Amino acid sequence: METKTFAIGGDMTVRRLGFGSMRLAGPGVWGPPHDRKAALETLRRVPELGINLIDTADSYGPDVTEPLIREALFPYAAGLHIATKAGLRRAGPDQWQPHGDPDYLIAQAHRSRELLKVDRIDLWQLHRIDPAVPAGEQFAAIRQLLDTGVIRHAGLSEVGVTQIRAAQRIFPVATVQNRYNLADRASEDVLDHCEANGIGFIPWFPLAAGRLTQSGSVLDRIAQAHGATSGQIAIAWLLRRSPVILPIPGTSKAAHLAENAAASDIPLSDLEFEQLDQAGRSAT
Repeated sequence: METKTFAIGGDMTVRRLGFGSMRLAGPGVWGPPHDRKAALETLRRVPELGINLIDTADSYGPDVTEPLIREALFPYAAGLHIATKAGLRRAGPDQWQPHGDPDYLIAQAHRSRELLKVDRIDLWQLHRIDPAVPAGEQFAAIRQLLDTGVIRHAGLSEVGVTQIRAAQRIFPVATVQNRYNLADRASEDVLDHCEANGIGFIPWFPLAAGRLTQSGSVLDRIAQAHGATSGQIAIAWLLRRSPVILPIPGTSKAAHLAENAAASDIPLSDLEFEQLDQAGRSAT
C-alpha cells in the first residue's frame, strides 16, 4: 500500500505531496505576485488541504515568497514545515547565478530565518553547488548551520550521486531536489540512491509531460478513465514511483492547489503505472 507520509531526516514527518511557492512570484520568478490577494489566499489554503510541506527559496522574487508565506501563515500551525534554499543570486527575470561563498550561504540562511520568522529552519537546501567555490567549503557551511541550530535538516539541489556522496561525508543529506517528472528521467540514478539511503527526493517541475498530454495519449486516456486531469495523473505517478518522492507542484491559484492536492487520492493500478512509466521513458 502506498504510504502517504515520509520522515525527512528520519524525524520530520510530512505529507508526501507538498506545495512549491516559486510561481507565487512575478513573471520570470521576479518581483511581487501578479495578484497578491490570490497568492495569499492560495497559501492559506495549503494547511487547510492537509499539506504540511512548503518549498521556497531566498531567490524567489528575490525575497518575495518567504515574506508572503510569513504574512499568510504566521503564526504557523503545529506540524507545518517550511523548506527554503540559498545559493543562487538574481540579476533580473529568469536570471540565476550560483553563489556559493560560505559566508554568503550562512548569512542568507540567517536572513531566511528572519523573513520566515522562525527560530530554526526545518529544511535548508543548497540551491546549486557553485563550481567557482570548492564544494567542500560549501558543505562545511551547511555543517556549521546544522551545528549552530540555524537549520534542522539540510539538502541539495540539482546534484549527481557523486556530489551527494561527497556531501554525505560532511553532513547528513536529508533531501535532494532535482528536476524529474514523467517525461524527464535523467535523475533516475539519483532517485535510486536517495531511495537506498532514506533521502527525500523532491522533484521540481513535476507536472511537465510534454507530448504525453496530447489527446489520445496514454496519459490522456488514463486521466479520462479516472475523471482527472493529466496533471493529476502525472502527480499520482510520481507518488507511486517511489516512497521517497515528495512532489511540490506549484500554483498561484487556490482552485488549482486543491486540484493538485486531490491527486494524492488517485489510485493507479499496476497496469496504469507501467503504461505511464513506459510512455514516459519513450518520451525522454
